[in-house]
Amino acid sequence: MLQTPKRGPGTPGLRRTQPGLSKTCRGAFQSPQPSPTSGQADGTIEDSQQLDFQKLKEKRDMLDKEISQFISEGYNVEELKDHIAPLHEYNDIKDVGQMLLGKLAVIRGVTTKELYPEFDLDVDD
Repeated sequence: MLQTPKRGPGTPGLRRTQPGLSKTCRGAFQSPQPSPTSGQADGTIEDSQQLDFQKLKEKRDMLDKEISQFISEGYNVEELKDHIAPLHEYNDIKDVGQMLLGKLAVIRGVTTKELYPEFDLDVDD
């Protein structure tokens, strides 16, 4: 029967903390929120957040307006879904083709662009 080695504090290669650091503290906690610098007041951060919030509201309003415009022009969300699915499939197939062209170019020692005429492909496509 195979026994697994006991893992203790002296087992080499199984250290969980970096040498020189205590096991209880690896460093100071850093918040993802920026803290005010010595020259900033708390109001400045709140103003910045308020400005960001206002920009997001404006962007939402702009997108809502575009959606309304598309609907008024006769576009339907379900129709768009029917068009988007084939576009995703096309892009996936095109990505595979690009990958294959890249591999062939490496094998032949040429650039991918040089292979386009051989396969009747448009460089701008």
